[in-house]
Formats: sequence, C-alpha cells, structure tokens
Amino acid sequence: MDSFEWNKIAGAILGTVIFIFVVRLIGEAVYEVPEPAKPGYVVEGVVEDAAAGKAAPTEEVVPDFGTVLAKADVAAGKAVSARCEQCHDLNKGGVNKIGPAMWGVIGRARATEAGFSYSSAMMASHNPWTFAQLYKYIKAPAIMVPGTKMSFAGIRSADERINLIAYLRTQSDAPVAIPAPQPVAAAAPETAAAAAPKDGAAPAAGAVPVAAGAKDAPAAAAPAKAAAPAAAPATAPKAAAPAK
Repeated sequence: MDSFEWNKIAGAILGTVIFIFVVRLIGEAVYEVPEPAKPGYVVEGVVEDAAAGKAAPTEEVVPDFGTVLAKADVAAGKAVSARCEQCHDLNKGGVNKIGPAMWGVIGRARATEAGFSYSSAMMASHNPWTFAQLYKYIKAPAIMVPGTKMSFAGIRSADERINLIAYLRTQSDAPVAIPAPQPVAAAAPETAAAAAPKDGAAPAAGAVPVAAGAKDAPAAAAPAKAAAPAAAPATAPKAAAPAK
C-alpha cells in the first residue's frame, strides 16, 4: 500500500472526527436545556453551596437525651435499624461487613473496631460515640465527617434517629446510662415596678419627684420684716435776730 492510500485513510478518520465534533456543537446549541429554578427532589445528606447564593443550613439543636430517650420507642428504633444492617452487623459477636460491627457502639471510641479498615477522616478522632455525636452523624455522615467512606445519605427525621439510638443503646453488654434531664431554664427576672408615691398619694401636677431616702428639706425661713425708716432730721435752730 503506497503513501497515497495512507493519506486517504488518515483524511477519512480526521474528517469523521471533525464531523462528529461539529454535529455535537450544533446539537448542544439547538437542544440546550435551561437549568430548572429549583430541583425536582432533594437528596438527603447533600450540603447546599452557600457560595452559589443559597443560604447555608443552620445547625440542628441537639435534644435533651435525658428526656427524649426515656420515652423513645425502642421497637420503632429496631425497625429503623434495618437500614443500618445492610452494611453493619448489630448482633453480639457480629463481624465487620461493608461497615464495622455495631455491638456496643454507644460509648465506644470512634474508629477502634478491631479488624476494620477505617478512612483517614474517621481515624482523625477517637472521641467516644456519645448520644449527641451519633444523633448528628446519623443525620448526614458526610457532613459531620467529610471524607468518610460511608456513603449512606442519612436519616432526616429526628424521631427516627432518637428511636434508633435508643435501640442501639440496648445492643451492648453494658448499656450507657441515660443522663438526667436538663434543668428547666429559670425565667428572666421581671422588671421592677416604679415606686409608688408615699402613702399611695398621687404626686401633685408639676411637682418635682424627691429622691428615695432623701430627708424632707427644712422649710425656708420667712423673710425678715423691712427695716424701720430712718428718723426724720432734727429741726434746725432759728437764726438769732440781728442786733439793733
């Protein structure tokens, strides 16, 4: 095969690539789909981008576990745990699966289950799994521990998370004690009422209020009587008669 044939083959390949590229550009221009004003559905566990003009979600308030766990539905929590059992073994003596075994997880130091390969993000802290930590982690694992290998989107419902934690608490040889309920916050002191006038009498109109505790000022002394007018000058003596 001579060089002319090779040139024809190379030209055909190049022409095909250029044709496909042009068709793609035309297709994108003709069938351009506008971006929707809002998503059709919300994917749980996805953080909204505040830089794109959307407000960042506020942090959820952690409940008083001394109150909510005491009345939680453990049976309902066991039903919710079916979502966890796809990747975790919750039974005593359970084995590691896609995720670590969960027996006795509450109160256990983070990323310490023997034989499981944790992500570096999870290994960054070995603080124990408290009720509050699990409550926030189950809602959105990727938000609380960015970089975790756990791909679970999370559980949004606060009641389902509380019930699940109540059930996980029972899955232990020594369940962590439920803390005492938090004391009710004291009411703010009321603003002191204005002091009433003495003996309940209303102050006279235009009167200047007297400071509390001040003693009555003594009455002003009556002005002194005007001085008596000066005595009239004495009568001048008569002039002596001239001598004759």
